Amino acid sequence: MPQLPEDIIDRLNQMERRIKALSTAVNTRPPVKEIGPENPDATAVPTRPIIRIYDGYGHEIFSDDCVTGGLARPWLALMPPKDTSTARWPQTTSASFVTIARSFNPIWQPKLRLSVSTWASSGATGQVRIMVDDTQFGPTVNAGTTYDYTGLVPGVMKTRFGQTMKIEIQALATGGTVAAQPILIYGTQT
Repeated sequence: MPQLPEDIIDRLNQMERRIKALSTAVNTRPPVKEIGPENPDATAVPTRPIIRIYDGYGHEIFSDDCVTGGLARPWLALMPPKDTSTARWPQTTSASFVTIARSFNPIWQPKLRLSVSTWASSGATGQVRIMVDDTQFGPTVNAGTTYDYTGLVPGVMKTRFGQTMKIEIQALATGGTVAAQPILIYGTQT
């Protein structure tokens, strides 16, 4: 083995010690639970950590509400108040399943929760079911009971993310009218 100057060997040993120290520090460091103070110099603003994420154009696409807590952005759509008069609910007298209500929604979460009030006129019977992208979602319920189901959105989340799903309420009736009204809908995590 060729003879190396002593200062090179000392430098290599020193570098090796530094690499081991860095490796140890990285592997023993506690997990990050907070992301920076929101404004350490401000006196009127709390110094709790905040989270803000920007897109490539500088638009704030995600942030928390630093005043009261919770989510500031994105703004999430909430369901508007619905008519409580069953006479004005989507309805059918058909003896076979027909679509009585339809909506289109973006897929942001892998699961969907949907609750629907159902009703049958006096002397009538019937059923209500939900279809998501032409696939039955959850159980078929008897008219007059509440449909309430949480389940995976049909398809593979990795390829469906951000796409639009079609949600349909379908009903059938015997001897009268069956109606249904969605009362709760949201996406959720697995």
